[in-house]
Amino acid sequence: MSTPACPCGRPEPYERCCGRFHAGTAAAPSAEALMRSRYSAFVKGDGGYLLRTWHPRTRPTRLDLDPGMRWTGLEILDTADGSAFHTTGTVTFRASYRGGALHERSRFERVDGAWVYVDGEILG
Repeated sequence: MSTPACPCGRPEPYERCCGRFHAGTAAAPSAEALMRSRYSAFVKGDGGYLLRTWHPRTRPTRLDLDPGMRWTGLEILDTADGSAFHTTGTVTFRASYRGGALHERSRFERVDGAWVYVDGEILG
């Protein structure tokens, strides 16, 4: 029996992909990797990881995830900067869920060397 691929859309198993970021044994090396790991955290209901990877300036005091939400897929549409050589980056994506999709351009920054989510612009 094969291990299912990571919810973020990469073919690696969750434990070797986003799971290691969620567990804190590795840090996302790029804005896109952080975006993918945050999507996987929504799929897994890991609110703690979402808050830990949110910029301190824009982080909400609490996060209430809808346990009935069923995320069904992630499509990365565009990335700008966000590599090891940058301090900021953007990722445009479409996250599908049962009944619809979220289309967003997210902004990321490095804080103390780690990528964090700043905010996002909902696209039409």
